[in-house]
Amino acid sequence: MERLDHFMAAANARYYATRDPFADFTTAPELSQVFGELLGLWAAETWRLLGQPDPVLLVEAGPGRATLMADARRAIAAVTPDFACALRLHLIETSPRLRALQAEKLPDAAWHETFATLPPGPLILLANEFLDALPIRQFVRRGAHWAERYVDCGQFVEIICPAPPALLAEIAPANAAEGAVMEIAEAARDWVAALAARIAAEGGAALLIDYGPAQAAPGESLQALRDRRPAPPLERLGEADLTAHVAFAPLVKAARDAGAKTVGPLAQGVLLTRLGLYPRSHQLARNQTPARASALLASAQRLAEPHQMGLLFKALAILHPAAAAPPGFDT
Repeated sequence: MERLDHFMAAANARYYATRDPFADFTTAPELSQVFGELLGLWAAETWRLLGQPDPVLLVEAGPGRATLMADARRAIAAVTPDFACALRLHLIETSPRLRALQAEKLPDAAWHETFATLPPGPLILLANEFLDALPIRQFVRRGAHWAERYVDCGQFVEIICPAPPALLAEIAPANAAEGAVMEIAEAARDWVAALAARIAAEGGAALLIDYGPAQAAPGESLQALRDRRPAPPLERLGEADLTAHVAFAPLVKAARDAGAKTVGPLAQGVLLTRLGLYPRSHQLARNQTPARASALLASAQRLAEPHQMGLLFKALAILHPAAAAPPGFDT
C-alpha cells in the first residue's frame, strides 16, 4: 500500500521512460506551430523588458518531442537575432527516451534531471502541460475528519488523518460535505516555490501553461489516458499517462511567498489571441492547400475558443519583483 502521490510518481516515471506519450494525447505545440512561435516571441519580448541580459538561460520544463522549443527558436532567430545569440538552451527532462528525441531537434541543448542543476543567472522558463503530471494527494471528508487516499492492489484505501497537511487546511472549505474530495499538489507547489525564489534572487521570468481552475475547490480530477481513450488510473502501472487538474491559486501564493511577482492566471485563449494567434495562423494559411489552410485555422480555434482549450487552459507568469508585466498580461 502506498500514498497516491507516490503511486502517481512511480507510474508516470515508468510511463515516460518506456512509452511514446504522444500516442496517447496531443498537446498544444503538436496542434499548431503557431503556439511555439508565439511563446518564443513572448520570451524574446520578455527578455527585452528584463534589460536584455547576456547570457540568459532559455529553459523548458517537460519539452516532450521538442516541438514547442524548435518552433520557438525558429521564430526567435527570424525576429530577434540578438536574443538568439544571448540565449543558452536548457531542458528539464527525466526520460532518456524523450531526451534522444529532443536532441535530434535541439542538439545544442543542455539537459537536466531537475530544476536544481540549472546554472546560475537570469532565466526565461516555459512550461506547457508540465505541472499536471506532477503527483497529487487526495483527501476525502469523513465525518469530522479527513481521510487520505492510498492505493492498494489497484483500489483506493482511506486512512483517517489525525493532523491533515497545512496546505489542505488552507484550501478546504470548513463546511465541506461528507464524501467531498480535495486534491493538493505539494510537488507542483514546491517546484513553483523553488522557481520563484530563483527568479526573485537572480532575475528572469517564467510562463506556466496548464489546465485547471483558478481556485482550488472540492472535486477529483485524477485521470488516465491510454491509446487516446480514458482509462482506469489505478490499473496497469506505467501504461497510461496520469494527470490531474492544476489549481492555480496555491501556486500563486507559493510564488509570492518565495518573493516573486505573479500575473495571471489568464485564460489561454485570451493570452494567445493577444499575442497574435489568429493573424499568424491566417498568414500561414494563405500559402497552403485548402485542406491544410482549413486545418491551421481549426487548430487556432481549438487552442483559443472557450468551449475547447481556450478557457480550461490557463497561463501564469512569474517575474522578478521589479519586472514589468510581460506580453499578453500587460493590457
